[in-house]
Amino acid sequence: MTSLSVEMLAADAVEPITSAGHAQLGIAVLAGIAVIVLLITKFKLHAFLALTIGSLALGAFAGAPLDKAIASFTAGLGSTVAGVGVLIALGAILGKLLADSGGADQIVDTILAKAGGRAMPWAMVLIASVIGLPLFFEVGIVLLIPVVLMVAKRGNYSLMRIGIPALAGLSVMHGLIPPHPGPLVAIDAVDANLGITLALGVLVAIPTVIIAGPVFSKYAAKWVDVSAPEKMMPQRPSEDLQKRPGFGVTVATVLLPVVMMLAKALVDIIVDNPEHTVQRVFDVVGSPLIALLAAVIVGMFTLGRAAGFTKGRLSTTVEKSLAPIAGVLMIVGAGGGFKQTLIDSGVGKMVLEISKDWSIPALLLAWLIAVVIRLATGSATVATISAAGLVAPLAADMSTTHTALLVLAIGAGSLFFSHVNDAGFWLVKEYFGLDVGQTIKTWSVMETIISVVAGGLVLLLSLVI
Repeated sequence: MTSLSVEMLAADAVEPITSAGHAQLGIAVLAGIAVIVLLITKFKLHAFLALTIGSLALGAFAGAPLDKAIASFTAGLGSTVAGVGVLIALGAILGKLLADSGGADQIVDTILAKAGGRAMPWAMVLIASVIGLPLFFEVGIVLLIPVVLMVAKRGNYSLMRIGIPALAGLSVMHGLIPPHPGPLVAIDAVDANLGITLALGVLVAIPTVIIAGPVFSKYAAKWVDVSAPEKMMPQRPSEDLQKRPGFGVTVATVLLPVVMMLAKALVDIIVDNPEHTVQRVFDVVGSPLIALLAAVIVGMFTLGRAAGFTKGRLSTTVEKSLAPIAGVLMIVGAGGGFKQTLIDSGVGKMVLEISKDWSIPALLLAWLIAVVIRLATGSATVATISAAGLVAPLAADMSTTHTALLVLAIGAGSLFFSHVNDAGFWLVKEYFGLDVGQTIKTWSVMETIISVVAGGLVLLLSLVI
């Protein structure tokens, strides 16, 4: 990056809240992240509180007046929630409709009826990837666990041969594909094009999930040969329903927002004229808000009404979908506040200058930063938010495609080696009836494969596009 572009970036940025030197800023960043890590891991404090306290600690260590640090944090929190909060809420509603209507079970049962034998791990990847598009990772696990255990038991498969592909499909969607919270926040932080990011994310996700899912599951099944635990076989959501939506209409509803957003990206590339009527129409139709809102409204009929839901039941479903995401929204918002504190304190500019001096590719640097924060905090979302805040200035001179790849590099790094400080680690351990060592040899290794493969593919794509 030239000195002129750095000056232009500085002119466009918010006035720094401190004029501390590189050494002090570096110490401030380490101290701020250390506070967050310590509060989450040692004191088991909720990530929202940890990020809030860590942001204020960062400002204090950087020598910023407390009122300015607070102003930066609240501004970042507000803009992040405004940018992605509604999208997370709409995604949660669509996911709840999919689960409660029996639509998810319909997808599962239809695909499983067509698959068998060696095709079963591939079927599990397909199921998890489709269902994982609108669902949060934890919700997806809870929804798929009964299916994984049932298939493993009835088909006499190794639990890892069936479970790892399902977990890989969910995890890849969670880390790389909007409208999941992590990718949405990173897109907002680096000002990436959502449609382009979605298209490139799918391109990276396909080979990644194949390698980390069906291929790796062969080895995981040899390393950890366990059967499905009887006690963890819960009831499926649709067992109490008289009817449920059809397979085709369910898949169409789930894919509707994806198709709308990809259509916008395609029109942007082909037309490439912001004043053209067609592009202006697709800018509205393919915006994340409209795409997800349309899917929710359509889903109320194609999923809810098809399952026999009354207007009251639909209203209750929507209401119940919003309560569980309150924590997610606050974590994402506080992460946005932490990101803004990083930027306003001058840390972003410092990372920009250091990366130029070290000659480290921006995408690799973003991946490495996300890896370090992921290992320390255990949270993919915290890693994504923090890394995006640190490397956001690097996107200033990037092309649209490389900015999208920056988002994917951060997302890939945020999935690296889930271990004992990650809630997902314990969720998988308990549901699958594994001990800690077995969980590390399967789940943790799978997450690392996803991170490394996706990161490598992002770097390869950066060389050709």
